[in-house]
Amino acid sequence: MSKEHIEECVRDSLEGYLRDLHGTEPNGLYEMMMKVVEKPLLDVVMRHAENNQSRAAEWLGMNRNTLRKKLTEHKLM
Repeated sequence: MSKEHIEECVRDSLEGYLRDLHGTEPNGLYEMMMKVVEKPLLDVVMRHAENNQSRAAEWLGMNRNTLRKKLTEHKLM
């Protein structure tokens, strides 16, 4: 799966979400999207990193403390 395919999946899902609002204007869309994408991203990366937070943080390009904070926020710890 390529980066372009992932972008297409996100785009299609967002288009469907907005279409399902039937003209109602969304509120807080950016924050909602970041949370919706971030949780499965962290979950999948942690599984593939065999729950090694240092390795997962490196793969994600973030500090291990930041990763721990995000894992806690999403109740993945």
